[in-house]
Amino acid sequence: MRFLFILCFLFSLNGFSQDDILAREYFKNGEFEKALISYKKLYSKNKRNRNYLTLLVKTHQQLEQYKAVDTLLLDYLNIVNNPATYVKLGYNYMLQKDTLSAKINYKKAIDAVELKPQLATIVGIDFEDVSLLDQAIEVYNIAMEARPELNYNMKLARIYGEKGDVEKMFNSYINFLEININYQNSIKRELSTFVSENKENENNSLLRKILLKKNQTSPNTMWNEMLSWLFTQQKKYNKAFIQEKAIYKRELESLERIEELANIAYTQKQPEAAKKIYQFIVDNTQDIDIKINGHYNLINIETENASKEDYKIINQTYLSLFDTYGKTTRTLDLQIAYAHFLAFCLDQTKEAVSFLKNSLKLEVSNYLLAKIKLELGDILVLEEKFNEALIYYTQIQRSLKNSTISQEARFKVAKTSYYKGDFKWAESQLKILKASTSQLTANDALDLKLLIADNKAEDSLQVALKKYAKADLLAFQNKKEDAIIILNAILKEHKTEAIIPQTLLKQAQLFEEKKQFKRAKTNYERLIQDFKEGILVDDAIYALAEIYANKLDQPEKAKALYESIIFEHADSIYFVESRKKYRALRGDAIN
Repeated sequence: MRFLFILCFLFSLNGFSQDDILAREYFKNGEFEKALISYKKLYSKNKRNRNYLTLLVKTHQQLEQYKAVDTLLLDYLNIVNNPATYVKLGYNYMLQKDTLSAKINYKKAIDAVELKPQLATIVGIDFEDVSLLDQAIEVYNIAMEARPELNYNMKLARIYGEKGDVEKMFNSYINFLEININYQNSIKRELSTFVSENKENENNSLLRKILLKKNQTSPNTMWNEMLSWLFTQQKKYNKAFIQEKAIYKRELESLERIEELANIAYTQKQPEAAKKIYQFIVDNTQDIDIKINGHYNLINIETENASKEDYKIINQTYLSLFDTYGKTTRTLDLQIAYAHFLAFCLDQTKEAVSFLKNSLKLEVSNYLLAKIKLELGDILVLEEKFNEALIYYTQIQRSLKNSTISQEARFKVAKTSYYKGDFKWAESQLKILKASTSQLTANDALDLKLLIADNKAEDSLQVALKKYAKADLLAFQNKKEDAIIILNAILKEHKTEAIIPQTLLKQAQLFEEKKQFKRAKTNYERLIQDFKEGILVDDAIYALAEIYANKLDQPEKAKALYESIIFEHADSIYFVESRKKYRALRGDAIN
């Protein structure tokens, strides 16, 4: 008997569910008469179900059957004393242009919240549902005044945002955060929609003032964290650093947040700010590994921005660091960086190779050994000892199969083969890398594969491609001027070949590295003008926009180019960054 009862119950539940789905589908498709029949049936089975009541009311209203709604809601109020129903009733009167009756019913709903503040949620939601935002704000504020433990600030913030009242929205988010500190990341996500990199953006200034005032009236490191986050969004890393220092000095705990800020500043190409922050880490940490890592980052920044006259001091700094910390596993990254410096800056390749071969004698993991061998291979390519380099790259592939560093080694095998002119073997390696787990490696592999494939087919002797590979090798060897000369020869001698767009791009990139931005600009403009249907046009547009924005101080021209990528090259890998930078230049908040 019990089994039969359960079976009947399940069948009725299933029928209920089917009717519900059917009704929603009718409503969604605008078949309101059919939806009305279904919702009447559903509501008749359970007249206390507010969900079906709401959907039945909306269906009647779509059919402009307002009097039926009046009767329905008044009958419901006789069954269930739910003050939120007065909101629905008032709105129905408003649809009938009976403003007085609408206001009377809205007041009944609001008065109920004054008596029972816990009703604010259902009453407020009903006001929001019919876009009566001012009444929803009033309801939530009444509830919080009566019972401060009720926190509707998140709801208020979103309503203020919808109304465009940014200051009240910011205040509500911050007031919510003050009580609910675990929501900090959620609040940051909400706020990020309204702040931007643009220093003229009023929202940035407004939020900064609110946070500073909070920090004065209710001191808490959380406000310093929020200010640091805001300044980081604006790329004002020195100001973010001031806030992070304040947190560190108050708590004297981990330097992890400060280290993260330094890494961001470095990634965002603000070396001076990054240097200052890394130096603070070196001066304040008691952890030897963190100190060594700080020195490693500092010397990398110094090297990247050095002239040849600075190399002697940098060399002495490396030697001093090895005297202090030794040549052990702890300083392995420093050792690899020093070998790179010896080879690529001081042109002391033999010394670099010898130095790294000593590092190979350290007892380290296969992964760390692979890092040493990867740099050794690069230095041997620099010396054009291709076969020896290939041995090291292949060893990495075999010892750490399918790892990211193994895929990087495979790409270097392909690139080395390409430098040698062995395009067939290079292609075979690049095909494997199409499915690389490292997006960067996969993209680089695809670019090189397309370069070889496009030019191998057109020129059976591969004359132009061999010249281009030679120029590419010279660029890798830091012989930029020699590379530029060969690329010039390609542009003159192979004018009609497929290699020309890639040559223009590569040469422009070398001009940029030599800070010859006007020459780079000329190349990019030619690429855009003459090869507008080619696959490199978005690379040229984006690069030219960056020159106008960051080197030639012509933001309007940059903005037009970013806009071109947004509307004409929506599938470009530069689309997201272009949209972000276009909006920043236009003065929008960044979404």
